[in-house]
Amino acid sequence: MFYNLDCIEGAQKYLKSNSVNLIICDPPYGINGDKLDKHYNRDESNVLDGYVEVSQKDYPEFSARWINEAARVLRPGGSIYIVSGYSQLRHILNALANTELQERNHIIWKYNFGVYTSKKFISSHYHILYYVKPPCNNLTFNTNAFFADNEKSENGGSMNYLDREDVWIINREYKPGQIKNKNELPKSLLTKMILYSSNPNDMVCDFFLGSFSTAKIAIGLGRQACGFELNKNAFDYQIKEIEKIKSGELLPELRNVPENKLFNKGKPLTQDEIKKIITEFSQLTQKGITKKMACNSISEKYGRGYWSILNIVSSLDNLNRKPQTTSSFFD
Repeated sequence: MFYNLDCIEGAQKYLKSNSVNLIICDPPYGINGDKLDKHYNRDESNVLDGYVEVSQKDYPEFSARWINEAARVLRPGGSIYIVSGYSQLRHILNALANTELQERNHIIWKYNFGVYTSKKFISSHYHILYYVKPPCNNLTFNTNAFFADNEKSENGGSMNYLDREDVWIINREYKPGQIKNKNELPKSLLTKMILYSSNPNDMVCDFFLGSFSTAKIAIGLGRQACGFELNKNAFDYQIKEIEKIKSGELLPELRNVPENKLFNKGKPLTQDEIKKIITEFSQLTQKGITKKMACNSISEKYGRGYWSILNIVSSLDNLNRKPQTTSSFFD
């Protein structure tokens, strides 16, 4: 399932339409990436030779062609994540706009160091474009991949909410003395995308395998993997490395997510349930319990979100300020 081929030619030859569950791509820079070590004075003695760059003038057509193939092979309800710097972002966005793929999020990945500059702001982020293929009635998005719906941070915030914000602060990885590719995505970044947007045994594809990081993490998480790499040096080295990866070997490292407690979240509220919530809220606050604590207690008991409970009791507060009886709230 791994091919030492150009991704466009390889996809046309080996991948059927609607056959891939998840695509993760970190395409070429399009900014003379094969010469960045000289520009930034980087030591790349351990970097595999042969990085294949795409010229700036060819980048629009290149983007359109490989993204069209990605859209074709992605199954309906499948997801694609494209990592991009700002230099060629417009061409990737234009290519996506000319497909049937639909945007879900424009994620910002903030990393731990940028390139030093003295006459402009330091760039220390990448864009991650998260798109899906319609129809999305069977979209894969594992909302509680990392945190249950009721888990709280130290300051009382929702851990699930924080983990799903569209700004990701994830450090890049240092690998001193190790053989590596020109650019490698961190394990934690790939794990996040794979766990949220795929299930065990799903097919995960990378059109630009490079270091084979996506494939290695996907297999380690119990998924299948396929992809393409044009650089023969990188391909020959990494194809041997990936043979060392055992399916599911990374699963024991994952955090054990507790069961969700908001079992009624999203379900319609009945009038009887509303009456019980209002009655219990009144009883708790009459005992001196704060509004926030009362809402949290009722939320856990009824398996509904905090804000759902707060909206109900806030509606009651509004009614109490008007010349109405409580019974009219249920009419």
